[in-house]
Formats: sequence, C-alpha cells, structure tokens
Amino acid sequence: MRKKLKIYLPFAANELKRQMAYKGAFYLFMFISLFSSFIMYFLWMAIYGSTDSGSLGGLTKDEMVVYVFMVYVTSSIVAISISDWVSHDVVKGDVAMNLIKPIDYRMSLIIRATGDMVYRFLMPGIFIWIGLEIYKYKCLGMPVTEIENILLYLISCFMSFLIFVMFDFCFGMIAFFTTYIFGLMMVKEALLKFLTGELIPLSFFPGVVQKVFDFLPFSSMVYTPVMIYLGKYDHKELAFVLGRQAAWVILLYLLGSLIWRKVTRRLVVLGG
Repeated sequence: MRKKLKIYLPFAANELKRQMAYKGAFYLFMFISLFSSFIMYFLWMAIYGSTDSGSLGGLTKDEMVVYVFMVYVTSSIVAISISDWVSHDVVKGDVAMNLIKPIDYRMSLIIRATGDMVYRFLMPGIFIWIGLEIYKYKCLGMPVTEIENILLYLISCFMSFLIFVMFDFCFGMIAFFTTYIFGLMMVKEALLKFLTGELIPLSFFPGVVQKVFDFLPFSSMVYTPVMIYLGKYDHKELAFVLGRQAAWVILLYLLGSLIWRKVTRRLVVLGG
C-alpha cells in the first residue's frame, strides 16, 4: 500500500499545483457557476412566491434555498470531468506512453481527479458552505446542520465523486472510437444537470419517473448527498441510498475494466 501511495500521490499533488498555477481561470469558472446558482435561487423564489403551498416536491422555501447552494457546493466537488483528459491523451498519443508505464492508467486519473476535488473543496467550496450555514441560521432561522448529517454527507459526497469519475471514465472511452468528443461532452453535461437533480430536484418528478431514476447512477451523484444533508432520509432510507451508491461504485468500476480491455485492443495512436 505504501508503495502504491508513493507512485500515485504525485498525480494528486501535481493537479493541486496545476490548479494553483491557474487560479484566475479556475475562479472565473467558479464565479460563472455560482452566478448560475443565484439565477436558480431567484427563479425558485419566484416559483414559491407564486404558490400558496408552503412546500413543493417535499421541500419548503427555506429548504430550497439550502438545496440550490448545496447543489452548487456538491457538484463543484464531485463533478470532476476526466473524459476530457482521456480525449486529450488519445488525440495527442500520450495514452500510448501511459500504457507502457508501470502504472494503472485509470487509477492515475482517479488520483489526479482527487487532487482536483480537494482543491475545489478547500477553494471555494468550504467557504460557500460555511457562509450558507451562517445565512441559514441567522436569516432563515433554521437550526445548524447536525454533525451526523455532515459526516454522512461527506461520506456520500466521496462515493458520489467516485461514481462520477468512474462513469466519466467509461464515457471517455468513446474517444478511442471517435477521437474528438467535445460535442458529446457538452451533451453529457447538459443531460447530467437534469438527471442529477442540479436543475430540478428529483422529488418534483412523478413517482414512476423517480423509480426509474432510482435504477440509474445519476441520482447518486448530486441529489442523494444534498438530500442527506437536508435530513430527508430516515435511517432505513439512509442505509439504502448509501448502499446504492457503494453498489454503483463497484458496478461502474467493473464496467470500466471491461471497456478498457476492449478499447486497448484497437488502440490507434495519432500523435506522440
């Protein structure tokens, strides 16, 4: 284990250094994302203001405020796209060099993404999270989130990160067949915003549609940890959703291994 850590930890460290070297681009991206969260906030406040019901989709107006900004914090932490890295390696021919090195290519991507995740959590995720808790307590009059919910949220977030990265690795394998996947990545990001509950909480959908979402990995990426944070699951439901996340981590890992064996048999290097 110590030997493996010595091999793979530099990937995370290098990604942290890279993010710190290009802080301007990173913060611009985060600002644009946060700006879109404020747009969602005002949109939902208008929706709640136009109805006499105190709750929509199982969420009160105050809970929706927390939901909107915790979705931002959660998605910025877990949604680390490695398919772009895979596509770049395929186009440049770097993937061939990675194949002859004594490392696991997928593991190197996961560890690199972990470095990115840590940076996003520290800058600016945790500050927005703390600010939301202060606003929630001072302005909304809601109690401070319990330590148990925070710990369960962090555990769920880590599994969400693994699910997203494993899924994105499988998606990135398309680059071995089409080479250039930028257009497909744009489609993927648009669909994920809908399927993960970033745009609309999944509890707003009809029961039949929600059951369909339960069989897909996407609800486990963002929606599940945020609902855990809001305390919307009882102990039995918590065990189920966390178990479902763990199952998707294993299934997507196995699927990624199967696809990886298939694509490396037809590898064609275009550069390098």
